[in-house]
Amino acid sequence: MTDNVDNLLLEMLRGLRNDVKEFRLRYEEDVQDLKARMSSLENAMVSVKRDLNYGDEVDARQQVSLDKIMRRIERIEHRLELA
Repeated sequence: MTDNVDNLLLEMLRGLRNDVKEFRLRYEEDVQDLKARMSSLENAMVSVKRDLNYGDEVDARQQVSLDKIMRRIERIEHRLELA
């Protein structure tokens, strides 16, 4: 009778061990998937930040150009006595 109980316990423990192994494998796969997704999101964020910085640079250059044009217009108006 004790042998049957021991065998039953061993079978249950083996089953639990296999379940834990399967869970661990699935868990590790999920973690790897999440890491890959996070890496992809980080790369996308870097790209967005880079694009925003580039846009700011373009805006600054355009503002400098507009300022120069405005100064020229003001000088022309002053020479023509329009202002």
